[in-house]
This record gives sequence, C-alpha cells and structure tokens, in this order.
Amino acid sequence: MANLRYFDDAKAPKEPRGGVYTDYLRTGRINRSSSEARAARRYLTHKEVADRTGRKLEAAGTLAYDRINGFHASIRFPRMIFHRTLDDSPHLGYCHVTAARTKFADYDDVRWSFYMANFFCEIGKDEHFFDDVRRGYSRMYFAVAMDFDRERGKLVINRTIRDGGLLFRTQDPKTALKNVLMLGARNDALRTIIRAL
Repeated sequence: MANLRYFDDAKAPKEPRGGVYTDYLRTGRINRSSSEARAARRYLTHKEVADRTGRKLEAAGTLAYDRINGFHASIRFPRMIFHRTLDDSPHLGYCHVTAARTKFADYDDVRWSFYMANFFCEIGKDEHFFDDVRRGYSRMYFAVAMDFDRERGKLVINRTIRDGGLLFRTQDPKTALKNVLMLGARNDALRTIIRAL
C-alpha cells in the first residue's frame, strides 16, 4: 500500500463569513494571514492516526456490546473489547467485541470471537488474517471460530470449521446482531425467537 500522509483539518481556522473578497469590498484590505494559516497544514503521525482510529473503534465496539447484551437476560457475553490497526494504513482497523463457546451445527464445542472492522475484505486462508482489503467507507462484522494452539501458546483461527473458520461476515449491523445472538442462544426456543426478528 502507498505511503499515506494524514493531516488534521479539525483545527484549521475558519474562513471569514463573507470570504476574502467580501472583506476587501467592505474594508479595502486583503487579510493574508488567514489564508496563509489555512494553507499551513498540521500533518499527523501514523501513531496519532492509529490512536484516533482506536478510540473510534472501541467506542463502536462498546456500543455493539451493549446492544448485544441488552437483548435478553439469558444471553450474556463477556466484555472483551480491544482494537488493532493495520500497519501501513492506521486509519483502518478492527475491534474485538466478545468471545464465547457454543454448539454450532454439527460441532459440539466451538470457541468463537466476534469482530467489527471499518473496512471490508476477505478473511485470509493462511496466517495472513486479512486479504484484499478494500479502501472505502464500508464496514464489516464477522465471527471466526478459534482454537488454542499449544505450540505457539495463543489462540488461532480454527480453519477446520466451515469455510476456513469464518462463521459469518456481513456489512449489515442488524444481521450481525442476529447472528451473534443465534450463536449465543442456549436453547431452541430462544433461537426460534431470534430467527423471527
């Protein structure tokens, strides 16, 4: 990906209400200091951009977590909110919202994690988690099956379940909420209610 530069436009001085030419007609002078201040941009470091992106992702993750746990008293998930940004593009990142275990289709015990991202992509088949990241303003909500790798001592994607470990992926937040609730429902009666939504 290209070497991106970011600048802070939130603190740029506001242009006078009538503009430069209206001020000239009113006062007979051109105020050049404001146009020079507007031209001088403050560029942000990648760390500053990553920090801003992380705050936004964690705020969105907290909101998603509250909505998921507010659905029904019998469906409760642990709060496990953390974020990561992409190395070359710190304005892009993902947020881990929650994780749980469930009985899923033909599998008795499946560990899974629910994520949300501020981009859309394909889930990688190898060790590379994201493939074909699409720049744009689309979002992605997804859940992946997880398994503990004893050799490395960490959680990895369990690629033996479904299509490379991907349980669902969507751009619609309502569909994502419904899918997470289906994964967390403990009995068929709750699943029937969630399907009817």
